[in-house]
Amino acid sequence: MKGFYQVTDTIKNQLLADVNVNTVTTGDITKIDLSKQTMFPLSHIIVNNVNNEDNVLRFSMSVLSMDIVDVSKEAVVDIFVGNDNEQDILNTQLAVLNKLAQVLRGGTLHQDLYQLDGNPSLEPFYDRFENEMAGWAMTFDVLVNNDINIC
Repeated sequence: MKGFYQVTDTIKNQLLADVNVNTVTTGDITKIDLSKQTMFPLSHIIVNNVNNEDNVLRFSMSVLSMDIVDVSKEAVVDIFVGNDNEQDILNTQLAVLNKLAQVLRGGTLHQDLYQLDGNPSLEPFYDRFENEMAGWAMTFDVLVNNDINIC
């Protein structure tokens, strides 16, 4: 059965295959030691709920992809970009989540019957945790075959 372990492990492996992800975590993000610099860029998997439908399990998930904002000590010369790498982080972490969505929509994961249903919602965040971080939260539904047979 493609259950909780397989879905979360499959999403984890897809994220780790991306050059812009160093670490993937899951569960309660407040219990992750986010002060470790070496774990970034980081993606975090949250299973919001699972609906048991006719022949599928619908996993409603959120993936947060983030990195630590590096603030330069040099004077700000471009007020649009500022003196940090926040826009770079938003660009690369959006690409991470976009690739995950595309692989679930029609790529290898879709062919392996981990299928995106509908369109993901992506929301940027800034300075969300104790470190100064930026990134994106993507919420989406994945359908997997429910192969439990009652016969």
